[in-house]
Amino acid sequence: MNIRKATLSDVKGVAKVQVDSWRSTYKGIVPDDYLTSLSYEKREELWQKVIPNGSVFVAENERGEIVGFANGGVERSGKYRGYEGELYAIYLLEDYQGQGIGKLLVNKVVEYLKEIGYNTMIIAALEENPACQFYEKIGGEIIGKEEVDIGGKRLIEVIYGWSAF
Repeated sequence: MNIRKATLSDVKGVAKVQVDSWRSTYKGIVPDDYLTSLSYEKREELWQKVIPNGSVFVAENERGEIVGFANGGVERSGKYRGYEGELYAIYLLEDYQGQGIGKLLVNKVVEYLKEIGYNTMIIAALEENPACQFYEKIGGEIIGKEEVDIGGKRLIEVIYGWSAF
């Protein structure tokens, strides 16, 4: 498995992983209409803008296919005093979950956060997301909960924090 900084040539692969992993991870949690409305093209437009900022990392399999990604940066909400960084997103295709790839991706984001002077971070995850176990396993502690609306359904987001790394 190769973990590296994303380039613009990775836009399609990152968008595919995001949409496909949303559809598999959130089936039965997020309304089906919302999941089927997710568009590779719209995600590609987003990643065209985000990837050049340099905080996106991809996981490639032995065939050079993108099977996961993560990105992070400054904590965006300002609600969590003492937490400077944020793991904005981490997604893996279902067939590649549970193999340690997520930890490798998180480590790359942590390295990036350290480079820009941060040693704490948060991530927000839907409470019903099976990945919550992963966040706890790698040291995340619940520091808050928020209600969000996705596709017309009220859901709870759990905020995990790492006070030092």
